[in-house]
Amino acid sequence: MPFTVGVSISGTKGDLLSTAATVAERAERLGFDSVEFAEGAHDPFLACVVAAEHSSRLQVHTSVAIAFPRSPMVTAMLAWDLQRFSGGRFVLGLGTQVKAHSERRFSVPWTAPAPRVREYIRAMEAIWTTFQDGAPLRFEGKHYQFSLMNPNFNPGPIEHPGIPVELAAVNPFNAGVAGEVCSGIKLHPFHTPGYLREVLLPSIERGRARAGRDRAGFTVRGGGLIASGRRPADVEQSALEVRRWIAFYGSTRAYQPVFDQLGEHELGGRLRALASQGKWDDLSEVVPDELVSRIGVVAPYETLATALRARYGGVVDHISFNDEFFADADDDDALAMVVSELQSG
Repeated sequence: MPFTVGVSISGTKGDLLSTAATVAERAERLGFDSVEFAEGAHDPFLACVVAAEHSSRLQVHTSVAIAFPRSPMVTAMLAWDLQRFSGGRFVLGLGTQVKAHSERRFSVPWTAPAPRVREYIRAMEAIWTTFQDGAPLRFEGKHYQFSLMNPNFNPGPIEHPGIPVELAAVNPFNAGVAGEVCSGIKLHPFHTPGYLREVLLPSIERGRARAGRDRAGFTVRGGGLIASGRRPADVEQSALEVRRWIAFYGSTRAYQPVFDQLGEHELGGRLRALASQGKWDDLSEVVPDELVSRIGVVAPYETLATALRARYGGVVDHISFNDEFFADADDDDALAMVVSELQSG
């Protein structure tokens, strides 16, 4: 089966804004379908503006923007402007983050994320309806209430008002919300085929069933953690980065169910203990070698498309590469080949 293919830029290294134009131009030249900007150390919406300006075909995504620190009105306005500016090429990817980051990094009160983000998305839909057709704004929820929209603050209708909203999920609750109210789901990179099939996909289906929705038009975006390169030494070096990400994600309690599904019940606790002591450089050392290939996909460029198809064929619609693959322009021909192979099925 064919996949669409994107590159996800983490925003943790360098100046995201100064590189967004180059990333978009290069991704379009190499045949990618989308460029996706995460809310790491930088704001993803600003990078999306730059990428939209320097491309003509690419979808531009927030992958993801953290929802709760922003009012639904703020996010709705940002998405509306980006959809207008990009000519309908914007995809709003949202994430809920975890309690510690909400309370201690963003200073936002924490409540159960799944019901709150469901309401958040419904509120944006009400706001967008008012933007498009001028209907009175009336939204009453537990967390959000909107009842005021003066003409001076209404940006007015756009040509492509159906903004796709996709939700990131590592737990079954958010996966269910994605199936219920979203146009797609962004699988967290920290997952395994078993966790995907046994936990997340059934949750998506239950969410769709609650809303009476079918699979049509719903996009499952995955790819996870990928280690690749031209030579064995390159693949090995790339696998070290995958190991680092496994250790980083695994040190957060919210991701413990992935370890549990693998039978690695104690590993998360060991990682969290090191993280609480600030020993970030030591995390990777406790991740077993075999977990790198169980959680990540490890293969040289020449067999990478086959390996990704074996893991995700029939399950995922879209494969996202991380920005490590944009680190070396010397690999562009090999990367373009992998992209083409995935798109051709």
